[in-house]
Amino acid sequence: MEWTLDHTVNSPAGSLAFGSAGSGPPLVLAHGWPWSSYAWHRVIPRLAERFTVHWYDMPGYGRSAMSEGQRTGLDVQGEIFAFMLDHLGLDRPSIVAHDFGGATTLRAHLLHGCQYDRYVLMNVVAMRPWGSDFFDHVGRHVEAFTGLPPHIHEALVRAYIQGALVNDLHSADLEALVEPWLSEAGRGSFYRQFAQADEGFTAEVEPMFGDLRCPTLILWGEDDPWIPLERGRALHEAMQDAEFKTLPHVGHLPQLEAPDAVLNQILQFLNR
Repeated sequence: MEWTLDHTVNSPAGSLAFGSAGSGPPLVLAHGWPWSSYAWHRVIPRLAERFTVHWYDMPGYGRSAMSEGQRTGLDVQGEIFAFMLDHLGLDRPSIVAHDFGGATTLRAHLLHGCQYDRYVLMNVVAMRPWGSDFFDHVGRHVEAFTGLPPHIHEALVRAYIQGALVNDLHSADLEALVEPWLSEAGRGSFYRQFAQADEGFTAEVEPMFGDLRCPTLILWGEDDPWIPLERGRALHEAMQDAEFKTLPHVGHLPQLEAPDAVLNQILQFLNR
């Protein structure tokens, strides 16, 4: 019951790599930027003891298709999440979403009619403003960054990922997060995500946050350097029926920084 990507499916956004483990009620894990489904690998074994857990690499990420001209904005990601639920035959799964997996699954729920049983939003991109000054700068100069020598690109990716953390990761975990972005296709896809970032895709669903149709938990690493705790509290204000919990001394990647704390919160909520 470990993380693997042993299946593929052709989607409107290209080939997607996906996997599953365990038995029980369905649970889908939605990763964010600049991660892949590997980010869940430390929580999957315990979740799979109680759930049939599903995950996939979003288009443009990990082992899924990366191609020149590929559209991978949040509009596409929401449509592809709905596509994957249909492909897997999941009518009302529980969802755990991280980073822009939040905006992705919110769009699928609020715009595309996907039904969820229970819903966890963890350090998510969901409300404007989002993105740092560096994020905006890269988005305006994608061609210049795409032309960086490979060793400088690797250093940038590594520093960017480490900038999300307040706790050290296992070295193997850091390498696995960096590796998909180092190939020629990965380098192009990395910078495409900056170019296609558009706050309009969250603006479209923000007025609908009071319309969530399932019990929801907002879970936040208190020391997140990318999306501060204040943004989590603002999201809770917009989703007043949701529960709100925090993870002390944890940054933007709780599932790898503090997997046991994440599991305790998630399982307590999902098992009610």
